[in-house]
Amino acid sequence: MPTLEVMPRSTPEERADAPVAVDVENPLADLAETIEIWTEHRPNWEFTLHEGHDFGKANNVEGRILFVSGEQTSSLVFRLEQLDGVDDVMDALVLRFEEQDGICKLVRCTANGVDIELFHILTYT
Repeated sequence: MPTLEVMPRSTPEERADAPVAVDVENPLADLAETIEIWTEHRPNWEFTLHEGHDFGKANNVEGRILFVSGEQTSSLVFRLEQLDGVDDVMDALVLRFEEQDGICKLVRCTANGVDIELFHILTYT
């Protein structure tokens, strides 16, 4: 089981600001790595990992994606466990959440910001 170094949760106040090691399942580590690779070469994008609210448990990681361009700022916060897939498609990062029966929540990160679909029907051809 891989271990991710994440930023500590901002509460409770007495916790140190040192990175926290959290064990995660291999697929979750792979999804986080895909997002990190996509954002690291795009100056308007930032991706950070944070400790979730279930202190001391495996897979307790939240991802935060931030897009800043001029006066516009968009952010997305999610638990890694919610992700079913991440794909780099034609210069867009596509995140699939809670896929069930061919329907999912979909987030597209593009050069212009974040697009969110709360009811996306997956089609496979």
